[in-house]
Amino acid sequence: MLPGIDDANIGKVEERWQGSYILPMNNERPVTKRYAWAILILLVVIYILSFVDRQIVAVLATQIRLDLDLTNLQIGLLYGTAFSFIYAISGIPMGRIADLWSRSAMIAIGLLVWSLMTALSGLATSFTFLVVCRLFVGVSQAMLSPAAYALMAEYFSPEKRATVFSIYASGIFIGVGLSFLAGGTIALQADWRTAMIAVGVPGVILAPFAWWAIRDVRRNETASRPVWLSETRDQLTYMLKKRTVQLHLIGFSALACTGYTVLAFMSTVLSDVFNRPDLVPHYGWFIFGVGGTVILSGKIADILARKEPSRRFIMGIVAALGGIPLYALGLFASDGYTALLLMGGAVLLSSSYNGVAAALIQYFVKPGMRALAGGLYLFVISIAGFGLGPPLAGWLMDSVFTGAYAASKALMSVIVVCGVIGTISFLMAMRSYSEDVEEATES
Repeated sequence: MLPGIDDANIGKVEERWQGSYILPMNNERPVTKRYAWAILILLVVIYILSFVDRQIVAVLATQIRLDLDLTNLQIGLLYGTAFSFIYAISGIPMGRIADLWSRSAMIAIGLLVWSLMTALSGLATSFTFLVVCRLFVGVSQAMLSPAAYALMAEYFSPEKRATVFSIYASGIFIGVGLSFLAGGTIALQADWRTAMIAVGVPGVILAPFAWWAIRDVRRNETASRPVWLSETRDQLTYMLKKRTVQLHLIGFSALACTGYTVLAFMSTVLSDVFNRPDLVPHYGWFIFGVGGTVILSGKIADILARKEPSRRFIMGIVAALGGIPLYALGLFASDGYTALLLMGGAVLLSSSYNGVAAALIQYFVKPGMRALAGGLYLFVISIAGFGLGPPLAGWLMDSVFTGAYAASKALMSVIVVCGVIGTISFLMAMRSYSEDVEEATES
């Protein structure tokens, strides 16, 4: 039995908050600090696996393109649109279901399905087969984060939320880093098919344990009620009418567009522009480092918020602008090794926003909307990040820019435009923050 599940405490009336940790409002067993942190670690591990499986297509892009005779646009569609379309559409209903049904079951089932589909991708003989597998990966991964966001928001206090969500978000970059290191290395030693199968198997093994270990706690009885479309519509309207939420979604969608575009074509840049495919796995070390900057960004955001909560958006501005100079130097460097170092340094800054973004939206919703708010956030950033960025960059490479640095020009165009959009959005969001948070608190 995991730490924190104490049968002697069943039915005991507890205060809602104990230090920085939330306790159930019903007769469920209280969530202790040890149990809360144990589940957070488990959620991070699952999130790591989700991004290994999500990113592996981009890591193996060159081999897949050559083996199946695909274009850069098709790779962008495969990595981005084929995944993000169904992932985005599924995010909102999965978020609503997670507010009403078993979050532990959703997380475990999603983990099992996307892991199986990733392994099956290794058997693909056509673009269509890969697209179908990616669609299944998308819908099943949409089951994870809305449920996880709701669990973390219930387990930990608002004062710790940006830090906790950033720890969870660090799993993105550990997962992406592993996909470059493990997937890239396996592909070099064997082939892309073996790499696909290898990264899918661990999730199949972990899924039953996740179902057993994660205990759902809620502050109300919504889990027993059916999903009403009208209620979901009303809750989405409640969120989207807030000026700060609108600006939050626009700004962080722009940053997601930068992040996923860079990830989609980093192997292409190193292979095609600099003729250094051997450097692709090493990019994973920098992605590992982003896990640290994400946690640091969340901690700084919570510190800044002690005097003025709206200052959490400052970390979004840092991510929007901080990496642009390094990307500019790296994408147009004279050699691959210099390009790797500069672009690796850039991603440490440009992707540091992830935990802060997921945490911020929780301050504008009621407790019964937490998973739906997470689903809304994932829906919007998936459309912009996965769905628009990679296909646009692929089209720019194929049809607009020419020469040795065509891929570099395409990526830089996306990075600059998205950085400007993000910065303007966050500056405006800081002005309306207090009004919208007060409204959420009073309601």
